[in-house]
Amino acid sequence: MTHEHTTETHDFFSQAFWDERYGSEQVWSGEPNPHLVTYASDLRPGTALDLGCGEGADVIWLAQRGWQVTGLDVSPVALDGAARRAVHVGVDALTTWQQADAFAWSADAAYDLVSAQFMHFPRATLTALHRELAASVAPGGTLLIVGHHPHDVRHSPEGEVFEDIRFTAEEAAASLDPADWQTIDPLTSERAWTDRDGHPAIAVDAVLRAVRQP
Repeated sequence: MTHEHTTETHDFFSQAFWDERYGSEQVWSGEPNPHLVTYASDLRPGTALDLGCGEGADVIWLAQRGWQVTGLDVSPVALDGAARRAVHVGVDALTTWQQADAFAWSADAAYDLVSAQFMHFPRATLTALHRELAASVAPGGTLLIVGHHPHDVRHSPEGEVFEDIRFTAEEAAASLDPADWQTIDPLTSERAWTDRDGHPAIAVDAVLRAVRQP
């Protein structure tokens, strides 16, 4: 993958940035992403890939349901913490943790479920990454990509040091060849959440679910 960005942007996407962020207190809730729960709960367990797994909540949730899961993240600090949590809940035998820079990552295996939840990357990189994610889905497998929709005003690009990270599910679906997929379902989804100030709010998500031809 090729990419162009400023030094400030590179810092935001770098291993050092995320190692520092994950190096103190827990960043995320520890709960699995809601769209993963919605779309994966009824799937037959098999092999799964979670790209950008962070602290590992999605990986652990899948493993607790019998999946053999590989979690990839740029931050070894995040992965070390995730591995410890997997041991603590008794699913370490079903989890594999790999350090990977998504700017350079390419698919080298096929999985029954491939999940990428709220990956924050410049548009050119994100488009290429969606293609790689699609390439890593096994025949009959499911691709689940979730991101911040442009209608989600919480993620306005104003004041950010990188370009607008929001995208529609239709834009993500454009990276798929319809001939390769049994179903391609791009959706816009609203959900209630609590913001960082403790106030109720509505999030608008782009959700792409696709099933590869058997």
